[in-house]
Amino acid sequence: MRTFDTIARLRDELRSCRHSGNTVALVPTMGNLHDGHIRLIETAAAAADTVVASIFVNPLQFGRNEDLSSYPRTLIEDQNKLQEAGCDLLFAPTEQEIYPRGRDSQTRVEVPVLSDLYCGETRPGHFSGVTTVVCKLFNIVQPDIAVFGEKDYQQLRIIRKMVSDLCIATEIISVPVVRADSGLALSSRNGYLSTQELEQAPALQRIIRTTAEALTQGRRDFSQLEHEATLRLEAAGFRRDYFRIVRRSDLAPATDSDSTLVILAAAWMGPARLIDNLELEL
Repeated sequence: MRTFDTIARLRDELRSCRHSGNTVALVPTMGNLHDGHIRLIETAAAAADTVVASIFVNPLQFGRNEDLSSYPRTLIEDQNKLQEAGCDLLFAPTEQEIYPRGRDSQTRVEVPVLSDLYCGETRPGHFSGVTTVVCKLFNIVQPDIAVFGEKDYQQLRIIRKMVSDLCIATEIISVPVVRADSGLALSSRNGYLSTQELEQAPALQRIIRTTAEALTQGRRDFSQLEHEATLRLEAAGFRRDYFRIVRRSDLAPATDSDSTLVILAAAWMGPARLIDNLELEL
């Protein structure tokens, strides 16, 4: 695996790949890789000839009081994991390389409506930062395929809409949530959790599943189910962010006529903000 820190050198290498007729898959990450990221790399390797991973801790998607300065940077360990997983090229640029004129003067890419819901409501500007950097990475790499995890469900829907709206010629492939044996969705921020918090955190998925069971058994009082789930989360040691039952097509609140749903949840366990979801058909 070869590592590049400039756009020009990466493009030169990709030009050679395409000249040989290779298809290219991109897996964007912020590093501190875990088994969920490795599943994305493996999926990309099965779908394309050349796999490009990016590692960039994107400052535009962090809020003022979030963990930008403390977010784990583990490049050497990440390089070893990527090489073992079959990654061909790693793009690990500096902030200056991605935002040469500075963050404040950077042109932004925004997906309206979807970006203002749920995570967007509690993290203003977050999704604008995500779509801006992903659009830049798509323009830099010009991948045939890009692979994203389904744990960040709202983010995945937003990226799909951006690709559709902007006529970006990249196929988006999604990969189901990868979980620890406890049921906890794997996340780079799980490393913030203490031993006790790691034991408590799987309750998030259990509470989502309890709500899904109530829905499959016929309950349609969505607001009450959301309220009950929030109380269970607090009893389990979480600090609330949101718990929503929505329709999959546009992530709007579910109604009695909807049957294709997804439960979206975010909650704080100690210093870590955890997110999870579950799709279901009624």
